[in-house]
Amino acid sequence: MDQALIALFDEVLSQVQTGLPKKVLFQGEGTGGIASYAAGWMAGKGMDVIVLDGANCFNPYIASSFARKALISPERILKRIRIARAFTCYQMATLMGEQLPSLLKKEMATVPTKKPWVILLGPLTTFMDEDVLEMEVRPLFEKALSKVEKIAAEGVPFFLFQSPVFPGSKRAFLMKRLSQFSDLAWRISLEGQEPKMILEKRLTKHEIPCLPAGRRAPAFAEAASRRQANIQITNIQ
Repeated sequence: MDQALIALFDEVLSQVQTGLPKKVLFQGEGTGGIASYAAGWMAGKGMDVIVLDGANCFNPYIASSFARKALISPERILKRIRIARAFTCYQMATLMGEQLPSLLKKEMATVPTKKPWVILLGPLTTFMDEDVLEMEVRPLFEKALSKVEKIAAEGVPFFLFQSPVFPGSKRAFLMKRLSQFSDLAWRISLEGQEPKMILEKRLTKHEIPCLPAGRRAPAFAEAASRRQANIQITNIQ
């Protein structure tokens, strides 16, 4: 995984704290690796993590790579991560809408006062299967999102990682819906010489430390390195 991209993601993730936006979307290139790293980052910070993988691209090696930074054993990180995979949209909808509450309940039985963090990796990927009729996909996806919304309202943070969806796709409406559903939406761009992370949607309230579009966030001081300069804020709403 690109080290410059990891550095960018470290800066962004360090701003997202418990009690702040509960549904954070990262869309674009390299999301499989970033999601895997994020799981390791969270576990390394002491959080229990549940990964629902609908893209079949979670990489435990990347997840455990955070151990070197945190100076802890990879086994300690991986023990905090629970993974459930889906290969069809029906399986993904079941994971999000029915099995996730049980997984959360099981994790919280050990530490009742500490809510796990949830990663949805490729939440749209299985729903892009055009062998499944749109008249089935839309209500199935909405039902799953409704359950996630309810869980997020109870204080469970969600991080959604989705690879690019071609704008001309018949299922492009799913990407738009996912963005609407999220509190924050970051777009990852690997074009050019250095990677960029662009904030395309944010809450209208002041839950996160962001300045108006075009200005650098407070955490990114003027003396910041070049990688921080590649974090951009734009408004598309």
